Amino acid sequence: MGSARTSDKEEYSPLAARTQSHHIPVDPVAFNCVKIIVVRAGSARLFSEFGRQHINVGDVVVLAANTLCGAEPEGWITTTTLYLDRDYVIDQVYWQYAARFHTRHDASDFVDAHYAEPAQIVRIGEERAGLLMPWLDELAALSANGLTPERFYRAQACLFAVLDVVVPMLTTSDERTSSTQRSAAIPTSPRRRQFRALRVEARDSAERLREQLDRRWTLADLAQAAHLSSSQLRRIFVEAFGKSPIAYLTMLRVQRMVELLRTTDAPIAVIAAEVGWGDPDFAGRQFRRIVGLSPSEYRRISLTTPRDTAPE
Repeated sequence: MGSARTSDKEEYSPLAARTQSHHIPVDPVAFNCVKIIVVRAGSARLFSEFGRQHINVGDVVVLAANTLCGAEPEGWITTTTLYLDRDYVIDQVYWQYAARFHTRHDASDFVDAHYAEPAQIVRIGEERAGLLMPWLDELAALSANGLTPERFYRAQACLFAVLDVVVPMLTTSDERTSSTQRSAAIPTSPRRRQFRALRVEARDSAERLREQLDRRWTLADLAQAAHLSSSQLRRIFVEAFGKSPIAYLTMLRVQRMVELLRTTDAPIAVIAAEVGWGDPDFAGRQFRRIVGLSPSEYRRISLTTPRDTAPE
């Protein structure tokens, strides 16, 4: 999973870039890939797991896979967004630190622990942002009609030039230090490096969560349906989606709440119950933690202006 495909009509690519302007608010939505959003012009209020933050030229937003994020432009904002397959990112880290890793799984654990914040804003400044623009423009041009294998290495060269500027400024840690950091590292024993397809049990479990959003799921319930132990299911789910099954369920519920708050006038308690949370106060805390706003604050914003439905 973690595809950088941004349109069903495009062929799969582990990396892609899009430049786009927004003039109206963008609903919080989660992509199944890592996103790096570079602000080129204008400004906005962003809401995600880091709360509600102001961004403008010289800022770069880095979002882990399956992290909700929305935006409220202050007039308008133009960005270039890089979409990176999560496995592709892990592979780059594996080779970057090859001397210290036994297997690709060690690299995955390192990414989960070292880059534990699911959403952060890097203030690189206008001068550094200006250096990125030629590479971003070329990446967007190469991605316009789908990145071809013949141009993959050139796209990768441009991407690495961008990462060389951005990554050293990311907040890193050797262990969880804040409530927003996801617990995703699963210890593994050294073994031969492998590239493996997404396990069908992980894919099916995610589908069960999407189809029965209001069910009071437990990890044990999901594991039983998948015919795996709870620890096995959690491990393969984190490998596939970058977060535990229950954290993934929370994200899906909040995403559904966003839609219902925007499109209905149902009371928040009713909406919370519809997505599977009987306690509206608990639902409100989860919503604020992931979106950065309370449900009532988000509804107030969403009802004042028309909205875009998919940020890039």
